[in-house]
Amino acid sequence: MEAAAGGRREAALGGLAVLPDEVLCAVVDLLPPADIGRLACVSSVMYILCNEEPLWMSKCLSIGGPLEYKGSWKKTTLSRLGLCSENDENLQKPRQFDGFNSLYLYRRWYRCFTSLSSFSFDDGHVERKDDLLLNQFRSQYDGKGPVLLTKLAETWPARTKWTVQQLTKDFGEVPFRISQRSPQKITMKLKDYVSYMQLQHDEDPLYIFDDKFGESAPALLEDYSIPHLFQEEFFDILDYDQRPAFRWLIIGPERSGASWHVDPGLTSAWNTLLCGRKRWALYPPGRVPGGVTVHVNDEDGDVDIETPTSLQWWLDIYPHLPEHEKPLEFTQLPGETIFVPSGWWHCVLNLETTVAVTQNFVNQSNFQHVCLDMAPGHRHKGVCRAGLLAVPGNSVKDNENHPSVPMSGWNHPDMSRKEKRFKGSESLSTSNSINHCSAFEFSGVQESLENQEFSYDIGFLSQFLEKERDHYSSIWSPTNSLGQREAREWLRRLWFLKPELRELVWKGACLAINVDKWYSCLEEICACHNLPLPTEDEKLPVGTGSNPVFIVSGNVIKIYAEGGLAYSVHGLGTELEFYDLLQKSGSPLINHIPEIIASGFLEYEDDIYRTVPWDGKGMPDVLVKHYPLEVSYANSCFPLGLWSKQRFGTSSSPDVSNRPIWPYMVTRKCKGDIFARIRDVLSKTDILPLASSLGVQMRNIHLLPLPHMEHVPKSGNSDVKDCDDAAVLPEWQQLVSTLNRRMKNVKKHLANWGNSVPQALIEKAEGYLPPNMDFLIKFVKDDGDLVHLLPSWIHSDIMDDNILIEGITESSSFSNSKGSYEADPEKMNAIHIIDFSDLSIGDPLCDIIPLHLDVFRGDTDLLREFLRSYQLPLLRGQANTDIYKSVKNSKFSRASYRAM
Repeated sequence: MEAAAGGRREAALGGLAVLPDEVLCAVVDLLPPADIGRLACVSSVMYILCNEEPLWMSKCLSIGGPLEYKGSWKKTTLSRLGLCSENDENLQKPRQFDGFNSLYLYRRWYRCFTSLSSFSFDDGHVERKDDLLLNQFRSQYDGKGPVLLTKLAETWPARTKWTVQQLTKDFGEVPFRISQRSPQKITMKLKDYVSYMQLQHDEDPLYIFDDKFGESAPALLEDYSIPHLFQEEFFDILDYDQRPAFRWLIIGPERSGASWHVDPGLTSAWNTLLCGRKRWALYPPGRVPGGVTVHVNDEDGDVDIETPTSLQWWLDIYPHLPEHEKPLEFTQLPGETIFVPSGWWHCVLNLETTVAVTQNFVNQSNFQHVCLDMAPGHRHKGVCRAGLLAVPGNSVKDNENHPSVPMSGWNHPDMSRKEKRFKGSESLSTSNSINHCSAFEFSGVQESLENQEFSYDIGFLSQFLEKERDHYSSIWSPTNSLGQREAREWLRRLWFLKPELRELVWKGACLAINVDKWYSCLEEICACHNLPLPTEDEKLPVGTGSNPVFIVSGNVIKIYAEGGLAYSVHGLGTELEFYDLLQKSGSPLINHIPEIIASGFLEYEDDIYRTVPWDGKGMPDVLVKHYPLEVSYANSCFPLGLWSKQRFGTSSSPDVSNRPIWPYMVTRKCKGDIFARIRDVLSKTDILPLASSLGVQMRNIHLLPLPHMEHVPKSGNSDVKDCDDAAVLPEWQQLVSTLNRRMKNVKKHLANWGNSVPQALIEKAEGYLPPNMDFLIKFVKDDGDLVHLLPSWIHSDIMDDNILIEGITESSSFSNSKGSYEADPEKMNAIHIIDFSDLSIGDPLCDIIPLHLDVFRGDTDLLREFLRSYQLPLLRGQANTDIYKSVKNSKFSRASYRAM
């Protein structure tokens, strides 16, 4: 029998009594609901811990999907899992126990039931203005400090229509997105959410924070307009489906709110309150609030902010802050609009049920900061958010007087403060884990900071960019407001649609994609080959590939930056060898690919760019100087061509050369439009000629003879696994070796894809694979002899952005709309295929699968038309006979199996 009174905890928990209650709760939260139910039967204290509402709220939100609250989170969870009925007696009669006290549980209970009515209106530290002229706003507040505007929304219909009662009446059946700390997306019908608000007593209540409300309830967009001060928006030149999330409908009860954060991508924001009251707290850029930790991944720059809930911060941390450490704060009333500049930390607590609308935007003031935040790396991202707190080992102070907000004593006091705010930054200095703060190492930058103060000025922040990173081809953070390809398209559209701002756009492009470096390379290439210099319209790269590409006076200039020197050199060398074979064989494909004008290397040495022409034959001195790796085919005509590339691909050795040298190629611009740009305005009938022409040209690629292969001794490098099967043709051996090595790690590889592949299939993956990958390239005849298949040239990147199609007349370009086009069926079978830098060898299916999925989008009619002109079979044997007639019926020989 359990002891009574003060001894209940020890008797009920046994050896677990040494653990604090918060640790016990965290452990219980790791269990599935069924196990929590079993654990609740162990003892009275476990019963208490296993029936806590925050626990069951966490379990319920981890399920995701549409949600209807049943009056308690335990009942809601069990109902969603089908583990209880509506009138289950066990849910209606909770047990009571005396003799157990927990300060941790009490504080959590207090936060769930506390009232915020004591927060009264105050003048605060933020200026209140009725309205401002645009020039006043730009000169006094934009990019400088927050301002509260009281009359911007006076004429909005939303001022009277956006009450909880009226919204429920008009949109009660509409599901809205819920913002909550859950990996799953959760939606609730508005009527169910309003019912939840009335019933709940959660510490961190569910909060409608819906960026798609304009799609689910478009009538709401008619009830407000963007205030005149915030109408400049650089993201609006993108199509709607390309834009990052930018507007949100916000509805929440008392105690809900937004915890400490900096707005995404360093954008600015305005927030208009329609009903209720909100309490705001703000810190200038670089001032990490107490109790908040900024984590920056030093591999991809991903930023994660660890912060208590809004309510918890106000109740537990705010009261203990000394006066000089407290934030700017104010209470927002209905009809008021707050402007939050780029980079400002802010936290919001709803004092009562509120309805609001907010939008983020990019304008001239914050454009360079947004571009800076897109750039790869972690140093600048950490400094933009945590200030010089992100620079370990420096005796530097933050700017004590932030522009337009003169507040004394805002500097961080000492190193212990750094440890508190940027947790683990010293002790975790060697960690690359995404779960830890990054250790910022600034080399030469540290010395220059000796006597500097933090500033949000773009000139100060940009010095923390990692100069050794190639901003064009390095991995960008997955939390960036735009991906790499979208960002390049965005900058190019700005360049054409806002010519009056080209100086500003150029500065942003230099920060985001290093365009100044690539433009210097472009000028040197043009000068070397007597090409016209770029015009103003031609200064930015085009396309969405991983290498800088410029179009200058009808010439396409491509600089190979992707994958490091060894990768890019083999890309150019193989492409030049492929073109040489086309010329010698007289293949008709030559009329459907770009014409090469020049190629070579760019070298940057002693602050000067120098070009060295190269046609792929022989090893130029400049490459020997920068390329220390062993070249297996140094004596062949194309020493860095196809077979060297295949050999290089089997090695896991890193590219050790970091010297500034880049291969390049100049080709004549092909006629036609990029298919990716116009496909959405074309009908299937329009695309059928393209499918037919693609079949002919892909067959021409796959029929092109392979270059002569010289015998190469087995590699002494342990990283290169040579194929020991003497029956495998030499052309296949390196590829088979690579595939066999990858097959051994297939489970790990699939698991790294995340949740896209079910675990049950991952466990069975090895059963779908042959015991040796050479089964996919050799077959058995009925008489028992082997039939070997020859590999084919593989383009490896047949996507809709590498196909040009003629016969399309475009009426407009660089427009917000898709534009209008006219198709000429007689000319639409004239196509060009571009970008052969990923050339390889293998099974033709390696080209046809992505072509079907990306170019044809899975349309079987288009695939059928393609195959009709491609002319099966897909495989070639050593003789010109149809191997399908002699191959034994085996699953490994079927095209469907190889495709899988």
